[in-house]
Amino acid sequence: MTTISNIQHSNKEIIRRLLREHIKPYRKNLVIAGICMVVVASCTALNALMIRPVLDEIFIEKDRDMLLVIPFAVFFITFIGAAANYINILSMRFIGQRIIADMQKRLFKHLMKSDISLFHSQSSGRLVSRFTNDINLLRNAFSNVLTTLIKESLSMVFLLGVMVYQNWELTLLALIAFPTAIYPVIRLGKRMRRISDKTQNELGNFTTTLDEIFSGVRTVKSYNRESFEINRAGGIIESLFKLYYKTSRTQSATTPMMEMLSGISIALVIWYGGSQVMDGVISTGAFTSFIASFLMAYKPVRAMSGLNGVLQEGIAAASRLFNMLDSPPKIKDAADAKQLLLTNGNISFKNVVFNYTPQSRGIDGINIEVPAGKTAALVGLSGGGKSTIINLLLRFYDVDSGNITIDGQDIREVTMHSLREAMAFVPQESMLFDDSIKANIAYGREGASDAEIFAAAKSAAADDFIRAMPQGYDTMIGAHGVRLSGGQRQRIAVARAMLKNAPILLLDEATSSLDNESERNIQNSLQELMKGRTTLVIAHRLSTIVNADIIYVIEGGKVIESGNHASLMQQRGKYYKLYADNLENP
Repeated sequence: MTTISNIQHSNKEIIRRLLREHIKPYRKNLVIAGICMVVVASCTALNALMIRPVLDEIFIEKDRDMLLVIPFAVFFITFIGAAANYINILSMRFIGQRIIADMQKRLFKHLMKSDISLFHSQSSGRLVSRFTNDINLLRNAFSNVLTTLIKESLSMVFLLGVMVYQNWELTLLALIAFPTAIYPVIRLGKRMRRISDKTQNELGNFTTTLDEIFSGVRTVKSYNRESFEINRAGGIIESLFKLYYKTSRTQSATTPMMEMLSGISIALVIWYGGSQVMDGVISTGAFTSFIASFLMAYKPVRAMSGLNGVLQEGIAAASRLFNMLDSPPKIKDAADAKQLLLTNGNISFKNVVFNYTPQSRGIDGINIEVPAGKTAALVGLSGGGKSTIINLLLRFYDVDSGNITIDGQDIREVTMHSLREAMAFVPQESMLFDDSIKANIAYGREGASDAEIFAAAKSAAADDFIRAMPQGYDTMIGAHGVRLSGGQRQRIAVARAMLKNAPILLLDEATSSLDNESERNIQNSLQELMKGRTTLVIAHRLSTIVNADIIYVIEGGKVIESGNHASLMQQRGKYYKLYADNLENP
């Protein structure tokens, strides 16, 4: 069974993958942004450098010529820096948003190609959390870290150059305290990554809980369980609060530490630099320019120190996303898979064994034949393995042993697209989308005309109730078809299968949600649809399959009886008892 791996990636490995797989395609945009960042950093350093002639040439020497030149130079430098910064911001935001969009599309494509077992092993909340919470953390890391780290690093380098140019001794003194901050910043970053993992797991639980509660709100209210659900959700919210508060405490520790170190450095610089000014070693303008450069350089240092927490959250999110992307599907086309060549439509299960897990038995050595163009029915108590047979036929799972063939072709040796294209499937729980009725029916076949959609709806006994709705076929039905009754939803699902008009028809208790009158109407339509088609039916009401060509009684993952209705009734075995019970409790 496919599960999402929990391989721990190193920070360097994740960053390399992000650079190689997602940033590299936009290197031209990154080069433009990089040039602009260099210009912005240069202008910042030049502005700090201009303080020296302002003091020495204008205020002390009182040079009137410089009074015109220096303001013009400051304005020109500022204008160039602002223009470069604008282009830089646009370029970096384009790169960041483009990378996130690419990652979302890549992740969604991967999930759509993944085994159905992945969706059974992972809650919907956790999968949604990858697209929302993790992507938002990654977006935050890109927009802040990528932009701030490069731009502020360049600004700091250029400002340090100005400081060294003014006085290298003061520069060494100013920087002496900062190496002591490296170790605690790294420790805080590792702590942030651990907290981020716990937070995202808890957010996944929260999303799952909300989805369950909102989807099952009728059950919650009918059993008076509102208080229970309030306490359950409240407990998760409190856990999230504690984790977010722990995140805030960890992130907040960086700024005071940097403030303290900068205070020590400034005090040392003022003491030593002030004595040099008094002794005439350096000019007042040079010292003031140095102080301005140092204070301006402190801003990028402080900004970068706060980035580590954001970076670690982004790396943790990227690690979870890569874990999912690195989980290859087990159910996939063989290297030499061919198109299914459907000649008659004969289905055969030979000695098929399948277990969902070592502890969960599925089916055990089943042999089933569905003759071409005939109808076979699977009956038995719930949990016997009937739906598993259809899941295996659709290759939602692969058999552990034995084989399934269609017209003599092992379904593992044909493409899944051609296999599923040959089948129309109506599950017990109809899945409808938050769209119009027409769009939900048209989901059965791309490019179907309105006339074909209306004809399918009529065949499924759905046309009358659809046209009675406010917008008819354009009526929006809400998430999961919440604005329709259970029977209406099922008729839409049947209409979808009828529109597909596939040569093999799979019905998994397709009429179980219908009232008797609607079921009779659809049953007549289904009988027409079954003509000339190979049909496999799982029946809730046994009265609907008395005309089946062959009936298999499934119990404990095995076929315990088979034959047509008349022969099975004569045997007075399990089928006879099921049929009698069904008549008493339809």
